Amino acid sequence: MTLFDFFQAEELPVPAVTPAQARDIAKTQFGVDAQVTPLGSQQDANFLLSNSDGDPIGVLKIANPAFSRIELEAQDAAAAYIRQAEPDVRTATNIELSGVAPIAELRTDDGTVLYARIIAHLAGGTMSGDQYVTPARAAALGALAGRTVRALAGFEHAGVDRVLQWDLRHAQRTVEVLAAHVSDGPRRENVEAAAAAAWQVVAEVSDDLPVQVIHGDITDDNVVCGAPGTGRIPDGVIDLGDLTQSWTVGELAIAVSSLLRHEGGEPAATLPAIAAFHAVRPLGPAEIEALWPLVVLRAAVLVVSGIHQASIDADNDYATSALEWEWRIFERAIEVPSEVMTAQIRAALGAAPAADPLPVEAPLIGGLAADSVARLDLSAESDAMDYGRWLTAGREDDLAVQALIQGAAAVVSAFGQPRLTRSELLSPTSAATVGTGVDLWPGAPLPVTAPWSGVVDAVTADSVTLTGTAGSLVVRGALRVSDQLRAGLSVPAGTGLGTVEGHVWIQCRRQPDAQADVAGPAAPAVPDFVRAEYAAGWLSLVDDPSVLLGLAPANLATDDSEALWRRRADSFASVQEHYYLNPPRIERGWREHMLANDARSYLDMVNNVAVLGHGHPVLADAVARQWRRLNTNSRFNYGAVVELSERLAATLPEPLDTVFLVNSGSEAVDLALRLAMATTGRQDVVAVAEAYHGWTYATDAISTSVADNPNALATRPEWVHTVPSPNAYRGEHRGPDAARYAPEAVAIIEGLAAQGKPPAAFICEPFYGNAGGMALPDGYLGAVYAAVRAAGGLAIADEVQVGYGRTGRSFWSFQQQDVVPDIVTVAKAMGNGQPLGAVITTREVAEKYRTQGYFFSSAGGSPVSCVVGLTVLEMLEKEGLQRNALTVGDHLKNRIEELATRHELIGTVHGSGLYMGVELVRDRATLEPAVEETAAICERLRELGVIVQPTGDRQNVLKVKPPMCITRESADFFVDMLDRVLSTGW
Repeated sequence: MTLFDFFQAEELPVPAVTPAQARDIAKTQFGVDAQVTPLGSQQDANFLLSNSDGDPIGVLKIANPAFSRIELEAQDAAAAYIRQAEPDVRTATNIELSGVAPIAELRTDDGTVLYARIIAHLAGGTMSGDQYVTPARAAALGALAGRTVRALAGFEHAGVDRVLQWDLRHAQRTVEVLAAHVSDGPRRENVEAAAAAAWQVVAEVSDDLPVQVIHGDITDDNVVCGAPGTGRIPDGVIDLGDLTQSWTVGELAIAVSSLLRHEGGEPAATLPAIAAFHAVRPLGPAEIEALWPLVVLRAAVLVVSGIHQASIDADNDYATSALEWEWRIFERAIEVPSEVMTAQIRAALGAAPAADPLPVEAPLIGGLAADSVARLDLSAESDAMDYGRWLTAGREDDLAVQALIQGAAAVVSAFGQPRLTRSELLSPTSAATVGTGVDLWPGAPLPVTAPWSGVVDAVTADSVTLTGTAGSLVVRGALRVSDQLRAGLSVPAGTGLGTVEGHVWIQCRRQPDAQADVAGPAAPAVPDFVRAEYAAGWLSLVDDPSVLLGLAPANLATDDSEALWRRRADSFASVQEHYYLNPPRIERGWREHMLANDARSYLDMVNNVAVLGHGHPVLADAVARQWRRLNTNSRFNYGAVVELSERLAATLPEPLDTVFLVNSGSEAVDLALRLAMATTGRQDVVAVAEAYHGWTYATDAISTSVADNPNALATRPEWVHTVPSPNAYRGEHRGPDAARYAPEAVAIIEGLAAQGKPPAAFICEPFYGNAGGMALPDGYLGAVYAAVRAAGGLAIADEVQVGYGRTGRSFWSFQQQDVVPDIVTVAKAMGNGQPLGAVITTREVAEKYRTQGYFFSSAGGSPVSCVVGLTVLEMLEKEGLQRNALTVGDHLKNRIEELATRHELIGTVHGSGLYMGVELVRDRATLEPAVEETAAICERLRELGVIVQPTGDRQNVLKVKPPMCITRESADFFVDMLDRVLSTGW
């Protein structure tokens, strides 16, 4: 029997079968009476069969008449073979129907033979569409492709020896045959050129590419996924219609290409899939070389085939609607040169070859001693970047001039170093920060000579390109080129090329034949700066020009975020939680921005500790000055401890006039409890459910948030009593009914007193911080404070998170409830990150502590801590940060509330000022928490340049509490990125 050969058939319109006909076929041929829903396909006719309840029965597949029975039998056999070899991989096999053959033969009115089958329906849905794909799902797709080819490695069948347009062994021929259907001339030429260049690379290694039976179409459309609670990880394959013998690596190329159509699907986003495939089925050297060129070829085939299919089957919506995505795949596949992506893949797989030393026959700069050259550090950890100076235009030149003034003969930038000076704030993508060459600033005019023999490729008034066996040297900038030079001139090593009279750029590009045996097209032009995600790829095409200056080469094997993360796991107790699955290495902050070591900038929407913002220059100078003078403990007599106590007490209403200085919020709340117990002679404490107060024994005991301690409710000691969470959104009493929380709390307190357990204190955040920034019901604290005082207890306001003007409308959050507590605790904002907190109470309560002995906190009242506290108070007022919290916060809340009108996932927006919580729910009626969604959204926002984290007992609230210096522009960026994630997926 002759098997299908695309180049003999070419035109494959979908069989013209209506839903009514499909239903009749299912009933008459297979005895299945079902509801029918058409499914898209490029070449076959597919219909979902469902029972009367709408539950799927299977998929009726009516094959294109070009395909023979034996080919369908091969597909069915392969599905069963995969399932047996890899039990964890779900496959769609034929439904077994008693007394019915698995394949039915049909004849149309014109005598055409059609074959029909009913394939089992696999639950879970596909990854179809253009929504964002997480790195974990991309990796799972790659692993699934790897397990499938591993399963099929021993599969043989007579029905696989056919010629398909999708077989990448025939990709170049397919493009040549079908390219004429691309009517847009420039686009057609682009496709043809890209395919030809890719094929040239593949052809060089094709003899070393393993061949086996492959699925041939493991894409986002042809995999099924697990449950949402597990991240909807792809774990099954469907539609084996492209089963054939082909290059094994082609399966990976096909899977990888499908990721390029998705939101955020740039080439670097495919690396998790490639690495995961490699972990299952290791790629050989030839396969690594061929992989990205095959991705380009797959993309080219998709484009020409899609346009061809649309031209012969105009009514096929599935084919025509895919054209835009297919063009996107192609454009992204060629976005980064294949040579670069191949090198990037090698690096990701740990297969990058060691580079040969750059030969130097003569010094590039004559008379320049290595020890007279200053290296310019432009990294995120450079002291020269302090105080936001990296944002100053011309910062690199300024630093070079300073070094020259200090005596350097020349200044050179660091090769391959991510430069903070080239970072971009508020950007959803990283900036091009990694230099592929070096900058040179001379202290005086310096002669430039040819470091090796070569040919002058190009010369202008201020640039020269010299190419020799070692590569191509480019010197460009303030260069006075020798009058003797001209294009095409051969020069020996040591020949004068000109004089460097100022700042120049030097780049040394490797010759193509020196790139790890890569043959084919000439090496692409290398940009001066590239993004860190592609640095390994681009840097493989260049050498460090520093060695031409007599300097040691740069060490590019820096301690990156992944390596640091592994070291942390080895020495840092893992119970100390962390943000993100794969956290970036962040070593610098500025205002509301955080900067990673790869110079990626992130908007910080979560650091309520840094109330003034990161890297505040006034605070840094004040602390440094005090460290130079004295740091000791508060038992000595010095001015700062008195000044801070006076300033802090002055922010509070009478009679709160006495201050204890401590080193943390936990210590502050712990002390507040001890003060209440000492004053009343009692131990019982009333706390609010779903609240967090600290990590000491006492504060953990009164913390009832299961997000921080899953055992909080079960392990609460007898002396701790709770009142219901006054949650007006999802609590027992909602909306206007939230007024009922206060009398319920009062009744509990009165009940304790009646039982002979009058409380020593009632403690509550005046703004429900840990639960997501919720305001308490009006009058709540007034009623509860009155009840606890009537029982002889004290009222404690925990302002650790919500004080210091963060809510905008008052300096202390308890003021918004029009009450005055007996004890106030504060930390976090008070020190802008320095270990500093305070307890403020009345003189009478403070003196009661003497019954417990003396109080002392080493760090809390130290001179350095006190200077920090004084400076924070001063800057809060001087920079108008409480007012900024109100104006920017109101704008931010209004914008998020507008998002909620378009995104059902946003249930509500809690909070005031710059302490907010965006609560995410799956259903606005049931309020089912969107827990997994919230975590995934935070991960996606980080990729887009925003730091935000979940909070609350259900971990479904985005906590929005940025540094209080945040600008309106930054707030808008956060909302825009949140809108993008909610629109395009997470």
